[in-house]
Amino acid sequence: MDTRIWMDDGTALLLERIDALPLDEPGAGAEPVPGLKGWSRGHLLAHIGYNAQALQRLAHWARTGVETPMYASTESRNAEIEEGAKRPLGELAGFVRTSASDLARALDDLPGPAWKATVRTAQGREVPAREIPWMRTREVWIHAFDLDPEHVSFHDFPADLLDALITDVVAMFGRRGEVLGLTVAAVDRDRTWTVGDTGATVVVRGDLADLAAWLTGRASADNLTVSGAEAPPDLPPWI
Repeated sequence: MDTRIWMDDGTALLLERIDALPLDEPGAGAEPVPGLKGWSRGHLLAHIGYNAQALQRLAHWARTGVETPMYASTESRNAEIEEGAKRPLGELAGFVRTSASDLARALDDLPGPAWKATVRTAQGREVPAREIPWMRTREVWIHAFDLDPEHVSFHDFPADLLDALITDVVAMFGRRGEVLGLTVAAVDRDRTWTVGDTGATVVVRGDLADLAAWLTGRASADNLTVSGAEAPPDLPPWI
């Protein structure tokens, strides 16, 4: 999978939806984002911009060998977003665009060996630097949906990206020991995923896009079918 292409395409989609916002309208940044409780458009755009800067720090770590965490702490990350959300929406739109461009250049400048360097995610997981484009891919595609669900659907996502996203979420649940035994099966693709190795106890079936939206907390299970239980399990936050 070429995660850099996904990253660039998702960034273009995200910027397109940001440009469609009433950027010069007073108070537009305070408009709530329906799927993200407690967050406004300002919070979301600030988060997206600061995420690009955080991933630039990982690129710096990979290039120089100098440990440069994404964030100093969860508290400082949250405070940064809260403060950033107060900026005018048009200013935040420019910040998202500039930080995305800066991240792209930082990745372009990484020499071959640096992609194998070990860096650490915000959740504390050690990964090779080659995962940085994938980490950004998740952000831009899913937050494009969050920002404008009327014009962006998970059904717009490339099928291989949805495969990778479900694989990522299922692996994350497994590492944390959550919803063990849950199997999700795509009816429009010959593929199943199971959380952990305890054996499937509940099977949830549906379109690839609907499964990905449900697993990431962006949709209910209304379009899915369940066997092995009366209802699908309640899912924890995936990231």
